[in-house]
Amino acid sequence: MIFTNGSMTDASTLGSMTTAAVLDCGKLGGALSLWKTLVAKQRGFGYPEVFIGDIDKSKWLSFTVTTTLPLLRQLFEHLTNITLGREGLITFKESDWLMTLHPHYYPAYPGQPEEAIVWWGYGLNPDREGDFVKKRMADCTGAELLREAFSHLHFDDNLDVLTRHSHAIPCMMLYITSQFMPRVKGDRPEVVHEGSINPAFVGQFSEAPDDVVFTVEYSVRTAQMAVKALLGLGMTVPPVYKGQRNPLVLLAAGIAELEGAGRRAQAPVRRGCEHATRAGTRGRKEL
Repeated sequence: MIFTNGSMTDASTLGSMTTAAVLDCGKLGGALSLWKTLVAKQRGFGYPEVFIGDIDKSKWLSFTVTTTLPLLRQLFEHLTNITLGREGLITFKESDWLMTLHPHYYPAYPGQPEEAIVWWGYGLNPDREGDFVKKRMADCTGAELLREAFSHLHFDDNLDVLTRHSHAIPCMMLYITSQFMPRVKGDRPEVVHEGSINPAFVGQFSEAPDDVVFTVEYSVRTAQMAVKALLGLGMTVPPVYKGQRNPLVLLAAGIAELEGAGRRAQAPVRRGCEHATRAGTRGRKEL
């Protein structure tokens, strides 16, 4: 049996252009509920409450947008001087929501109409008021999220027409960064426990030594480890790349940081949960 013990998108809720995504703190998705049920019956399979016990520290608000107006492509490409979808993440670091946007390269999905532009955004501070929309991000409708995003992009002259041709869906994700919560060894179960033939634990909340969560690669690696152990296949799990020990990588990172610090010093500054349930530390020393 291969078991995904928890998901970073468990218990997510959706809003619309006219409604905000509801924060439902009493809700657990199927993967987390099953993990909690398992550890209540059998110790040694980790502690899910470590990751889900403080929603205010693990939640984000994200939103997905479809815009059916070629003008948005023109504005984005004029702003970035890069083909739409090739510019990577765009973060407004002075934003009170700490908002990030990412247009997807065409096509984002099979059959996508040529005129449709699909893009995505999120905010790390959903309980703060916006710089342009004076509401908590968590309380904003899709239309209000668009207004904040277009205002940060300085698309003010076209704000109304862009909004009319856009459809934004807010998504409240309670546990999106829960895998980063303070933990100690044993809080995540081993992929396959020593001497065990069943089950295997895969995904962001199982233990893959030296790897980094919040990546597709992490989940894939745990699945490879599970299949190799349970099925006895002669496959090789690729080693984890350890760039932090490569002097060339460290040098490049240092240069990039110094260059970034110089640009930040010269650039003008432009400023664009009471619902948590807290788990005890059980006397553990945090990492």
